[in-house]
Amino acid sequence: MILIAGAKGAVASTLAVAAQTLRKAPASVLDSLTTAGRFQGLLQPEAVYTAGWDVMEAPLSAAVAHHGVLPTEIRDCLRAELDQVPLAAPPPAGSPIEDQVRRLLADIETFRTAFPGARPVLVNLLPACESTGLAGCQDPGERAMTRAAAKCPDLAYGLAAVRAGVPVVNFTPNELEIPRVVAEARDRGVPICGRDGKTGQTFFKVVLASAFKARRLRVDGWYSLNILGNADGANLMDPCRAAGKYSNKTQLLDEILEYPVGEAYGVPTHKVHIDYYPPRGDAKEAWDVIDFKGLFGLPMSLRLNLQGRDSILAAPMALDLARWMTALQAAGRSGLVPELGFYFKKAVGPNAPVTFQDQLQALDGLARECSPSEA
Repeated sequence: MILIAGAKGAVASTLAVAAQTLRKAPASVLDSLTTAGRFQGLLQPEAVYTAGWDVMEAPLSAAVAHHGVLPTEIRDCLRAELDQVPLAAPPPAGSPIEDQVRRLLADIETFRTAFPGARPVLVNLLPACESTGLAGCQDPGERAMTRAAAKCPDLAYGLAAVRAGVPVVNFTPNELEIPRVVAEARDRGVPICGRDGKTGQTFFKVVLASAFKARRLRVDGWYSLNILGNADGANLMDPCRAAGKYSNKTQLLDEILEYPVGEAYGVPTHKVHIDYYPPRGDAKEAWDVIDFKGLFGLPMSLRLNLQGRDSILAAPMALDLARWMTALQAAGRSGLVPELGFYFKKAVGPNAPVTFQDQLQALDGLARECSPSEA
């Protein structure tokens, strides 16, 4: 059972459609999952259900139609099933965080009752928010946590999930994995992974940067532009909310290459820009201009144009991660899971794999941890 914070957003509603489709035409969804061949006998695709929270009052089927991600022939045949998905209103914003957590714990118990025997996983798909300032704070008081939750409601969901014994997937760029949440997760045997799902442009950036490094080609500069017209694009026009995503997008390149891009010029030459462009809707577009040098320092250049679909790329990744977390919890894993860096712009936890090759090897290691028979 996938519990979604932000259940009527574009990615979340697409994920709900995918979960419903698994029961009617599983191959159409399984073919897009990186976990399709893993965890045989442990996770049954036809038994995946969704539930969650959202501020939108309209039915879930109306949210799917509103976002315009899926064509009518896919969404309309599932309208009745979508509107039966259990959903709750979020706790009141600004209320004491422990009150929010108690409210969410009650909701989780209600969802568990609706699906007896299900193994719940929280997938955080709330909008990008301002930094909480609690990243290095080991034991913030309740007032500090309440103030932080006013900026980043993700904290209440994370705490409630951990206390309910529910694994957490943080698909957002928000600072959910603060020390207090991680410590409680370790104590209660709950795995956590995140941060910031790596869906399109950044995924290809990791692949290409890893190839440049392996080929010993020196990256001299990298210019990235994103245009997207969905709610995520509009939200990211707020510099305070976009700061985390920009940081995640820019830091990874230097980490992969193991040198600062632009050091020859004394200023960073890895540039990332995001622009809200309503005509694109959920069909985002990305341009990359990569300047690099080869033998004798002679310059060359590469152009990449991605025309992707934001939610279509993200939803199967969220489903994959929910499956991973279920298997990892069954295997006794708790706390941060940095080995899932394949899925994230900024994987949290120590020694997270950075290059594409290392990330694939880490997944194989995790699979063996979940089941000795996994390859």
